[in-house]
Amino acid sequence: MRLRVIRLLVQHLSFIVLMYGGRFGIRLGPALPCFACPYVNGCGGHCYLMGLQGYIGFGVRFSDLIGYDGLRALFYFAVFAVLVALLGKLWCGFICPFGLLQDWLTLLRKKLRIAGAKIAPGTLKTLGKIKYVFLAVIVGGPVLINLGVLHSDFYIPFCQMFCPGKPLLPLFGLETRHLALDATNLATTIVTSSSLLVTGASVAGMFVRPRFFCIFCPLLALIHFFRPLTLILLKKEPSLCHGCGTCQRVCPMDVTEVYLEKAETLVQTEDCVNCGDCVASCPARGCLSLRGAGRVLVASSPKRYLEEAKK
Repeated sequence: MRLRVIRLLVQHLSFIVLMYGGRFGIRLGPALPCFACPYVNGCGGHCYLMGLQGYIGFGVRFSDLIGYDGLRALFYFAVFAVLVALLGKLWCGFICPFGLLQDWLTLLRKKLRIAGAKIAPGTLKTLGKIKYVFLAVIVGGPVLINLGVLHSDFYIPFCQMFCPGKPLLPLFGLETRHLALDATNLATTIVTSSSLLVTGASVAGMFVRPRFFCIFCPLLALIHFFRPLTLILLKKEPSLCHGCGTCQRVCPMDVTEVYLEKAETLVQTEDCVNCGDCVASCPARGCLSLRGAGRVLVASSPKRYLEEAKK
C-alpha cells in the first residue's frame, strides 16, 4: 500500500479517536505529544501542553513538588517522554489532529487551483524561532501568575492566547463559544482578542502554505529536545543520493537539510514532522528511510516512487 495512503488512513483514524473517543469511553490521557485539544467536549485524549502549564507553577513551592500534585506532574512528564521516545515526530506527521486540519486546508486550496505561497529560507528560520518564544510563555507564564505578577485570568497562557487549536478544533464538536470575545475585564479582553487574532492569521497562513502553524509549534520544539531518546528517526545514505532535489520540493515544511546533507546519515531536523513524503518521493533505493530502533521501517525505492507518482 502507498505510504501516503497509509498516512491518510492513520491520520483520519487518529482524528476520530482523539476528537470523539471520549464519547465512547476512550481515555488516552492528558500527556499526548500532539495538538489534540482538551477544549473539545468528549475528546479521547489531549495535548500535554495544557498539563505542563498547569503543573509548572509547582516550581515556586518545593512542598508541592514532593506532594501528590508534584508526583502526578512528574508521572505525566514521564508518560510524555516515553510516548515521544517511542514514536518521535510521527506524532506530528501521522497522528496530530491539528496537522490533519492543516492538510485539509492545503488539499482544499489545491482543489480550488489557488497558488500557494513560499517563504524564503532565511525568513523561515527566523519565524521558526517563535516556537521557542511560545515555549518561554509556557514555562514562564504560570510561574508569573503564581507569583502574582500576572492576573489569574491569564492562566494556561499559551492555550488561552496563542493556540489556534482551542477555537478551531471544538468546531468539529459543534462548539463555537471559544470564538467569542470576553470583555469581562482587561485580562480576559486581551486573552480572547489575542486568541482570535492568532487564529485568524493561522487559518490564512495554513490555507496558503502547507503546515503553516507547525513552523511556530512549541510542541514540535519540545519533541525535538527528546531526539537523543527517540527511536524513530529519518536517515539518509548520502552516497546513494542522486541529487534530484525531490525531497526538498515535496517537503511541507520546506526542510532543505535532507537534500543538502552529503556526509551525515541522521537528517532528523528540528522542523521535520516525519510525514514520510520525502521517503515516498525519493527514486533512489535505500537513500532515505524512517528507522526505528536501528531497523528500517520504510525506505525509498524506484518501485515506491512509481507507486506514489500514480494519481
